[in-house]
Amino acid sequence: MEHVSGVGMINVDILYSGIERIPNEGEEIYSKEFDIQLGGGIPATMINLARLGIPTELCTFLGDDMFSNYAKAQLEHYNTSYHNIYNGNGMPLAITSIVTTQRDRTFISYRNHFTLYEEDQDKIYNKLKGAKIADMQLGYLEVYKRLKEDGTILVFDVGWEDGMSLEKYSEYLKLADYFTPNQKEALEITKTKNLQDAANKLKEYFDQVIIKLDKSGCMLVEGDTTHIIPPLENIKAVDATGAGDAFLSGFIYGLYHDYDIKDAILFGNITGGLCVQGIGCLTRYVNEKELLEIAEKHRKKIR
Repeated sequence: MEHVSGVGMINVDILYSGIERIPNEGEEIYSKEFDIQLGGGIPATMINLARLGIPTELCTFLGDDMFSNYAKAQLEHYNTSYHNIYNGNGMPLAITSIVTTQRDRTFISYRNHFTLYEEDQDKIYNKLKGAKIADMQLGYLEVYKRLKEDGTILVFDVGWEDGMSLEKYSEYLKLADYFTPNQKEALEITKTKNLQDAANKLKEYFDQVIIKLDKSGCMLVEGDTTHIIPPLENIKAVDATGAGDAFLSGFIYGLYHDYDIKDAILFGNITGGLCVQGIGCLTRYVNEKELLEIAEKHRKKIR
């Protein structure tokens, strides 16, 4: 059966919420709520796709430490097929403490930077080949080139980082079939001041330009026509962590089932919009039946 594939490091989020302010140095504050969850990135998208009934194959990096063992248990809990590529002795995950106030979030993170060898790239390709769609991120470029030659549809997404530019991402943009930046990322990558100019720059790479508009939905530019796919109504956002990964799961669900691009974006708006109503990346979600029912109610607004 055709599947969706991805490779990426697992993030473990340590979540503190229900506090009024961030403590100053030397102070201690107790939160009203606490949780540990798998965080964002490609693993979160694969988990949400599995929840939607899509077969997935995830390559990731796990050791023998307590956080890796937690991640293994969570992946099994979510019935997400994975392959561990890591052979070292370290802790090959990203760990983030997230403190959420009524105003915003603060992050302190640790990430183990380990070397990925050519034989690791071969191993990753062999696990992911045969996919109908692959979820791309920075890194693993040689794997994506081989998947592209096989006919795999490539969906590229980025997270905010310093030094974003078209030049930095050019090899990925030339490979990708779809690119899904949010509006802040699109403006920074294209070095433009408005979204229409950003879309025009991205037209050099894509016939269908997609820019996520956060709470305002999603922008789709096809030729000289601009569509705004509206968001879900009455969303009560409490935490935007993982919204982009959740959007990808709905969007890729649509591509996997050969829906048109507007429907795929609508699915993404639904999965992304519901995600922000819970603390963490994986708390709020829909199954396939719920997704299709919600989409049917909103589809008439984009026709």
